[in-house]
Amino acid sequence: MLLFATTRAFTFKCSLSSYLGFSTKTHMDAKPRTLLHSPFSSSASRSPPREAHMNEPGNGFISLQEWQGWGTKSPVPAMVTEIVEELQSMENDIDAQMSFGGIGGKLQGYFKVQEDKKHRATYQALGDSEKKFQFFAARQIACRLLGSRGYLCQKCWLPLEDCMCSGLIPCSLWPGMRFWLYMHPKDFLRQNNTGKLLWQVFGIEAVTLCLFGIAEHEEMMWNTFKRAGKNNVWCLYPNKSAVTESVQEAFGQESSADRKCTQLMEQAKSMWGEEDLPCISLATGASAMHKLRPQPSWDRTCTAAAAVGLLSELQLLPEFSSYGLDKQAEAVEDGLVSLLEALTARRLRMGRSITRKARHSSDIC
Repeated sequence: MLLFATTRAFTFKCSLSSYLGFSTKTHMDAKPRTLLHSPFSSSASRSPPREAHMNEPGNGFISLQEWQGWGTKSPVPAMVTEIVEELQSMENDIDAQMSFGGIGGKLQGYFKVQEDKKHRATYQALGDSEKKFQFFAARQIACRLLGSRGYLCQKCWLPLEDCMCSGLIPCSLWPGMRFWLYMHPKDFLRQNNTGKLLWQVFGIEAVTLCLFGIAEHEEMMWNTFKRAGKNNVWCLYPNKSAVTESVQEAFGQESSADRKCTQLMEQAKSMWGEEDLPCISLATGASAMHKLRPQPSWDRTCTAAAAVGLLSELQLLPEFSSYGLDKQAEAVEDGLVSLLEALTARRLRMGRSITRKARHSSDIC
């Protein structure tokens, strides 16, 4: 979903920064999207197993520089650090080294079997559902960080041999807007994730990553929204029961100052009462990424394409026509094309299909 806010009441003449948060999920507890395996792919076409050399100097922890290199400006989450330390200790205890491989860079081999037993027992012992998901999120992120070392480019999240960074042209986002990407942990470091393009193009000062289930990220995002005020926070792609407005209705001169919609987030309710976050919808259709990855339906779109649609629709309004939002939308769209070309070239080189079957699901892209 897409959230954004200003630091005072939105009047369309406000020169203060506004914040736009974006999430790739309609429901935070929805099942994460998974890649469909092509009948033409084989185990040989997947990434080979990669060992995490935890016993080498500096490899037994996640440094601040390494963590922030993946696109976030937050401190290293405490629970992620704790799980990395536990994995290192487990290597010593069972005398087996971590190995990662396959799509998503998951744990493999004997270590995976033993670690599965341990983390499932830990998960079941946690009585609180929120603590359970925080543990799940931190473990997911810790494993992806360790499995991606020396394999993925930290900027574009693609294998180093397929890095697309040289094809991206940075662009300044209008300072009256800021994006927040509210991302499920299973989407973190996914090669076909398009949300990463936003901070690659606009920079991390204009685009902030918030990983769902990471307490430090959640607190930072909601504190920012609290300071901005509810009337200046907007959500794109809420759940199906939420009442939405078009960009014209929400930001046009005749838009209502008193906007209400149904329940979306418990955090919003606890902060601002029973009213939900204001929600907007776009006229955007399918993006080019439909060619490579499944979507719930052809009327859904990917994160980057949604940002392009929002900027393009805002550009059509007189109040925003002088901010060059069309050029900013074009920069993201060019980045999306570069990502599609890089992913396509990789699939062809590995002998995998470059067409995907449609998927029927209620999850949002």
